[in-house]
Amino acid sequence: MSWFVLVLSGVLEAVWATALGRSDGLTRPVPTATFVVALVLSMGGLGYAMRTLPVGTSYAVWVGIGATLTVLVAMTTGAESFSVAKALLLTGLVGCIVGLKLVH
Repeated sequence: MSWFVLVLSGVLEAVWATALGRSDGLTRPVPTATFVVALVLSMGGLGYAMRTLPVGTSYAVWVGIGATLTVLVAMTTGAESFSVAKALLLTGLVGCIVGLKLVH
C-alpha cells in the first residue's frame, strides 16, 4: 500500500508543480487552489509512505516521478521543447525509479 500511495503522491507532485507554474505567482485562483490541494495531498502521501519505506528511497522515488511527469506535461503542452537527449535522460530516470523499487 505504501508504494501505491508513494506513486500517487509523485503524480500529485507533478500536478502541484504544473499548477504553480500556471498560477502566475499565486495570483490566479484556480491554479493556486489546485496547487495548494495537490501540495497538501502529495506531502501527506509522502509522509504516509515514509512510515514504512526508507526516507531516502521514498524521497528519490517521489521526486523522480514528479520531475519526470512535470517535464512530460511541459513538453506535451509546448511549454518546453522536446529533444532526444531529454527523452533518453527521462527514460534513465524512470529506470532508476523502477530499480529502487526492485532493490527494496
